Amino acid sequence: MSKVAIMTDSNSGITQQQAKELGIFVLPMPFYINGETKYEDIDFTQEAFYKCLEGGAEIATSQPAVGDVLDAWEGLLKEYDAVVHIPMSSSLSSSYETAAMLAAEFDGRVQVVNNQRISITQVHAVRQAMDLAKKGVTAEKIKEILEETKALSSIYVTLETLKYLKKGGRITPAAAAFGELLRLKPVLQIQGGKLDAFSKARTKKMAKAIMIKAIKNDCVTRFGSDEKGTGMMLAIAYSGDNKEALEFLKEVQVEFPGMDIDVSPLSLSVACHIGPGAVALACSKQLPE
Repeated sequence: MSKVAIMTDSNSGITQQQAKELGIFVLPMPFYINGETKYEDIDFTQEAFYKCLEGGAEIATSQPAVGDVLDAWEGLLKEYDAVVHIPMSSSLSSSYETAAMLAAEFDGRVQVVNNQRISITQVHAVRQAMDLAKKGVTAEKIKEILEETKALSSIYVTLETLKYLKKGGRITPAAAAFGELLRLKPVLQIQGGKLDAFSKARTKKMAKAIMIKAIKNDCVTRFGSDEKGTGMMLAIAYSGDNKEALEFLKEVQVEFPGMDIDVSPLSLSVACHIGPGAVALACSKQLPE
């Protein structure tokens, strides 16, 4: 049985400590803070990030350097027979295309998954890859399975402010000004790796109710589950303080009784585009036994 390493990047939100505990490998994403390069969860913490964000620092994200990717793979292949690498969605970053090109030089020993996931659904894909690897599934087959099931997930997120989407060019200044004037709380969706508008609400409480309803609907109409989420994985993510997310967890648990629901901070690469105060709810369909 081949020994397969599972690798992802910090866009998933998996920390270096969590990676050690899980027995996987996380490639830290680089940031430019006022022109200075920092690496998520290496020399750039959540606390430092939000301090920079609130202080008006110029923050930009970037894909990992080619040398860092190659060094990581070559190091793993000294111990493992193959590597399954799960980068963030190709719809949101060029990391996948670069990694896929580099993997061509490794004679099939590195399989790069175009999984169309990010953040908490990317974590779901990593956990599924881990389970498959433990069962002795080959790296090539793991890639195939994850790509076949890539559309079986949803993320809905509500924001505290439209300021950061406006700054990043995700919405027009006019739309941002209109939303802020009316104090609307947008609900966005990520399906297939693309960030789109889904709905809007007058309050954060209403926005969260919309997200729960949307997840329930997806479970039934898209994933063949039921309103209780049978056979699904659920997760909550947040940016900034976790207090609101933990309160939201109580609401979600009422609607999905008995479900094991993870709560974790959004990766900094996501948070820099939406700012603090965001709350997300996501689901992914479990793989059949």
